[in-house]
Amino acid sequence: MTKRFGFTLAEVLITLGIIGVVAAMTMPTLMNATNGAQYKAAYKKALSAISQAVTLNLALEEFDFSDTTVTGTASTDQSIYAILTNRMNVVNTKDGALGYDIADISTGNLSQGENYTLFFSDGSALSFPKDAKACTMDENKTVNVCKGFIDVNGQKKPNKVVKCDNNKNNSECEVKSPTDVYPVKIYDAQIIPNSHAARATLYAK
Repeated sequence: MTKRFGFTLAEVLITLGIIGVVAAMTMPTLMNATNGAQYKAAYKKALSAISQAVTLNLALEEFDFSDTTVTGTASTDQSIYAILTNRMNVVNTKDGALGYDIADISTGNLSQGENYTLFFSDGSALSFPKDAKACTMDENKTVNVCKGFIDVNGQKKPNKVVKCDNNKNNSECEVKSPTDVYPVKIYDAQIIPNSHAARATLYAK
């Protein structure tokens, strides 16, 4: 007779139960970290793509955001709309489609706004005021910084404006859980973050 050692059914069930509890506790944290990393990467990509588009337009057409003079939606206009639709892969355009109010974006109040929204092939979207033009920081001109926001996954949820996790809305802001909406400034030949949380997300290691 040889003795064989093994686990009883009760021991196996208890072990599986413990593993299930641990997995249930850790999965939400892992999912948030994964989503946050994806949002951050998409945000950086969107900023880079828009910057390249305006730089290309400046080289080919000799005008950037500071030289925009109209606010229409024709591709032949000297407008922000024309720069982006001519130099980027825009798959859809809507009139205030996302319903975010530029004035209230920093507070997270996503009410209906008078915006143009451009949806790009990578799934991101840029929304900016219909009256945005002549956007510049050049003191030799009339200083006029235009504002908007990037939603890195378009109309998909969560549609939450990025905020400081440590409640410090200053240079000490920390963002441990990036979301999908980022306020931006648009002027001259660049697009940059327009909140401490958006800057913290972009420059954090």
